[in-house]
Amino acid sequence: MALTRRAFAAALTVMVLAACGTTEDPADEAGAGSAAPSSGPVDLTDERGPLHLDAPAKAVVSLEWGLTENLVALGVKPVGQADVKGYNAWDKSAPIDAGTPDVGTRGEPSLDAIAALKPDLVVTTSDLPANVIQQIAKITKVLTLRGSDGADPIGYMRKTVTTLAQATGTRTQGEKLLTDFDAKIAAGKDALAKAGRAGAPFVMTDGWVESGNVSLRMYTPNSFFGGIAKELGLENQWTSGGDKDYGLAQTDVEGLTKITDAQTTFVYVANDADGGDFTDALKSNAVWKQLPFVKESKVKRIPDGIWMFGGPASATAFVDALTAALSA
Repeated sequence: MALTRRAFAAALTVMVLAACGTTEDPADEAGAGSAAPSSGPVDLTDERGPLHLDAPAKAVVSLEWGLTENLVALGVKPVGQADVKGYNAWDKSAPIDAGTPDVGTRGEPSLDAIAALKPDLVVTTSDLPANVIQQIAKITKVLTLRGSDGADPIGYMRKTVTTLAQATGTRTQGEKLLTDFDAKIAAGKDALAKAGRAGAPFVMTDGWVESGNVSLRMYTPNSFFGGIAKELGLENQWTSGGDKDYGLAQTDVEGLTKITDAQTTFVYVANDADGGDFTDALKSNAVWKQLPFVKESKVKRIPDGIWMFGGPASATAFVDALTAALSA
C-alpha cells in the first residue's frame, strides 16, 4: 500500500532490492446528476482473479488511502477505514468522517474490527501480504487492486476508478470523474501555455530528515504525479530509477547536482502532520545552496493534503498546484 514518507521509503528499499456506510447518490457530493446505483450481480476481475458479487457493494471497508479517495469521490462512504486520522491528514481532496470506525493500520489491519462491521466488500491493494488478504477473504469478499502501475500510472488510475464504480454500482459517477479529469488536464495545459510555461522543466519530490541527513524520493514519469505532469506536457528532469509500481526513485542532496537546467522548478511535497518541511534542514547545506533551482528561487512547495497515490480528486488538486508552482 502507498505509505507515508518514512514507512514507504523502507518498503520501497525492500521492494527494489528483492457510523454507517451507504452507497449514496453521487449528485449529493459531486454536484451533478447521476443515475441510481445499479443492481444485480457484479462480475469483475482484480489482481487476484475473477470476483463475483451478488449485488453492488454498499457496506465497504477500505484498507488503502488511494482506494478510499476514489470511493468517496464515487459517493461511497466507507463503513470502516485503515488509519482514519492519517488518511484525513494526507488526503484532503476527499476527506472522510473522523468518526469512521478505524480498522487498524494499512499494513496490519484488524480482522476482528473488519468482521465486526459486517462489510459487503473489503478493498485493498496487492501490497498487503497475500496471507492477510486470504484471511480477510474468509470473512467477506475482497477486491484487490495495485496501488499503481509504473508502466501506465494514469491508465491504472482509470482502471481503478472503473473497477470500484462497477463494484459499487456507481458507474455513471465513475465516468464523470474520468471525464472531469480529462477536462482538468486540458485546462491545465491551456493555463501553462498562457503563462509561457508549456513543456517547462521540473522535478517532483518529497523527503524526510533522519539522523540529520535529508533523503529524497523522486517522482519519475512512471509515478502518479509524474504521469499527470506528462499528460500536461511537462519535462520531468528525473527519469530513471523508479520502482515498477509507484515509479519512485531515491537520492540525496548530492544526487540533485545532476539537474543542470537553470529553468527547472523543484516542486515538492511536505506535510506538517508528518515531520514538516524537510527543506528547512537544507538551508545551510552548501550543495543545496548552489543548485540552479535554489539560486533561481524555483523551489515550490505544493499545498498539504494532495495524496501522492490517489485518484481523480488528488489529480485535479495536483494539476492546479503544479500549474500554479510553474507559473509563479
